Amino acid sequence: MIFYHFNADLVPNSQLETVKSLLNCKNFVNSDRLLGSSKGRGITWFLNTQTELDVNVVLRHYYRGGLFGKLVKDQYFFNGLENTRAFQEFSLLAKLCEWNLPVPRPIALKVKKTCCWYQADIMLEKIEGAQDLSKFLQTNSLTDEQYQQIGKLIRQLHDHQVHHSDLNIHNILFVPTSGQFFLIDFDKCGTSTGDNWKSENLARLLRSFIKEQGRLNIQFNEQNWQWLLNGYHQQYHITNT
Repeated sequence: MIFYHFNADLVPNSQLETVKSLLNCKNFVNSDRLLGSSKGRGITWFLNTQTELDVNVVLRHYYRGGLFGKLVKDQYFFNGLENTRAFQEFSLLAKLCEWNLPVPRPIALKVKKTCCWYQADIMLEKIEGAQDLSKFLQTNSLTDEQYQQIGKLIRQLHDHQVHHSDLNIHNILFVPTSGQFFLIDFDKCGTSTGDNWKSENLARLLRSFIKEQGRLNIQFNEQNWQWLLNGYHQQYHITNT
């Protein structure tokens, strides 16, 4: 059994079958749509859908990590469509978009159920001209104001009680032409109560900066982090709930 879910604001009825066909495709190496790809646990595809959807897209299959992932690569226990990783990530991104936070818009998802297990794929908006922060900082630096901007963005996320469980500089995108920052990869993320987790979330990001400072020699120092914290600790009033 296969379930599909679409963002009606981005996928017109006339393009439902086109999007389904893309979700069902396993390999785009020889496709005219291929704009690029990246490798992690699996391959993330960047596809040209400008004509059909007015945006290009990112297509990602869900894979397990860790030791268990070596045994069971991409199957998960099915406990209702709303509890699948794809549906939860799609729903969270839709909510973040409602709050006007800079994240990619969710476009579509596919969940394939076999007995009590499922496999899933998600399609997201491609942020044009963006680089992940670790790549950008290898050859460029950010201004104090830009670090403040990152801090403000994370504070907005936290003010909505959204816990990005993998907050690192690879999941922060920067568009040099516009100066905008975006947050990506909200798989296994969600809302959390209280405030105790927020300082550890920031500490995780700092560890990421320090790790890539040593591994990739990115342009980053303690003063940069203080400017980020300066932006974070400014107060915000949430108007969209």
